[in-house]
Amino acid sequence: QLQLVESGGGLVQPGGSLRLSCAASEFSLDRYVIGWFRRAPGKEREGVSCISRTGGPTFYADSIYGRFTISRDKFKNTVYLQMNNLKPEDTAVYYCAASQSYDQCISTSFQHWGQGTQVTVSS
Repeated sequence: QLQLVESGGGLVQPGGSLRLSCAASEFSLDRYVIGWFRRAPGKEREGVSCISRTGGPTFYADSIYGRFTISRDKFKNTVYLQMNNLKPEDTAVYYCAASQSYDQCISTSFQHWGQGTQVTVSS
């Protein structure tokens, strides 16, 4: 069973940056499309960004376009989400997920999920 572990969340001021990591210990992430999702208080979970098996980004949500960058490091078996110019509305629990049957960057396309990491943007 693929297990994903997110890290890198925390409290940051508006305009600040964080880098989230999604790692797997026993299986290569190369076999999977990886997505980052988030759930803000009182809102539905939304797709933030997804990256293909070969490393090309496949999707960025409009709300984060130009501020977030997704990437993957094959040798570290890790996928990153670099988040710059963070805004209070980016506050959410961020999840990474893996898909072997990717259709689009929505949660129903993903079979494996991490536990999430909290990102809070506040002054």
